[in-house]
Amino acid sequence: MRPYKEEIKEGYIIREFLQSTPSFEFVWHRDKEDRWIQPTHDTDWLFQLDNDTPRQLQNNKLFIPKETYHRLIKGSGDLVLKIWKLNG
Repeated sequence: MRPYKEEIKEGYIIREFLQSTPSFEFVWHRDKEDRWIQPTHDTDWLFQLDNDTPRQLQNNKLFIPKETYHRLIKGSGDLVLKIWKLNG
């Protein structure tokens, strides 16, 4: 089971991560395609790429290269992300 709810839209995905999800559910992982992510609201959740320091999720798009380990670090409140997967 994944630590989010997902809704597929035309051209992108909306993913909701609940604040009530235990922190240990947010594990290091990698994806099979490049992607862009963007929060849909202000948040104090953090994002971390492998061998990098955690960074604040801001209203800017953030690029995640395929096969790169990364994780979310839980903040307060729920997190809603817009995700664009790039076939490649």
